[in-house]
Amino acid sequence: MLTEEHLDMLTKFRVRAMGDKLREMVEDDAYDRYSFEERMEMPIEAEASARRDRKVAKPVREARFKLPSACAGDIVYLKERKLGRDRVARLAPCGWVEDREVVVIISKTGCGKSFISQALGNAACRRPFTVRYARLADIMDDLNRCRAAGDGSYCERMDACKRVQLLIADDFLTTPIATQGAIDLFEIMEAREGRAATPIASQLEPDERYLRIEGELMADSILNRVATGARYIDLDGPNMREYFAKKRDS
Repeated sequence: MLTEEHLDMLTKFRVRAMGDKLREMVEDDAYDRYSFEERMEMPIEAEASARRDRKVAKPVREARFKLPSACAGDIVYLKERKLGRDRVARLAPCGWVEDREVVVIISKTGCGKSFISQALGNAACRRPFTVRYARLADIMDDLNRCRAAGDGSYCERMDACKRVQLLIADDFLTTPIATQGAIDLFEIMEAREGRAATPIASQLEPDERYLRIEGELMADSILNRVATGARYIDLDGPNMREYFAKKRDS
């Protein structure tokens, strides 16, 4: 007879999810209708699922998503958004990450570009690729603080931006960047070109981004590395924050 002591032993053996599932099965008569093989499969599957989730939890945590639960399965496909399921289905397996491509998501504020970029990042964490998510302004501010500290952390941060397999730059050039920030951004994009994947979420069309970078030559050098060979997703449609607020209130 399976006792509480036996179930506690499973926790000590570090198969807690299996023990929890067995406890559920012992306490619920509904499981009696399953065959022995089926009942053996359930706790094994529960443990395997728990281990997969734990394996993904670390890269998701290290990615620093603003929306860590964002996933491709939760993307809303409204006709006016001009976003097809097939397109997302092609991106979700992360072949473009393996191919080290740039994906540019453009929309006005509130249309869901940040959610989609993080959903793709979450999919990449499950492959697993190393991922970092940040607003471009926050990346620049972090580099400026590290540079001012003079303790060697600037080089560490810059190397991390260059080497992470997937760097998601949200709110790309929403705020202008001065010469030093433009130099930093150029160094990052130059190092990543053809070597690592870079999703970019922006409110700006390509011709508008030049106005946000100090120095015409630097702007051209940066944006050429963003635009050349990039995949584009042009979102339209309603403000998704308002859309979900109305759904909650209805």
